[in-house]
Amino acid sequence: MPFELAFAGPAAKFLKNAERKLHDRIIEKLNKLADEPFPPDAKRIVGRQEKVFRVRVGDYRILYVVYFEEKKILVADIDKRSRIY
Repeated sequence: MPFELAFAGPAAKFLKNAERKLHDRIIEKLNKLADEPFPPDAKRIVGRQEKVFRVRVGDYRILYVVYFEEKKILVADIDKRSRIY
């Protein structure tokens, strides 16, 4: 059973304003995350209290937190690498 996706404010705002091609690539990656929350290219962000993970989509990063009890993935932020960390 796939995980439900939820978006925090910054992630939702980024997707709303993203170019169509980039938007589609990110949505495709997020749909794959819903089926497999920890793909081989996922990395854990060190130095955060919560277990935040990231995946790449070209020059962009998607930061997310997995809540197993609720079967939910919270997409915390999406942005270019230089601005997200």
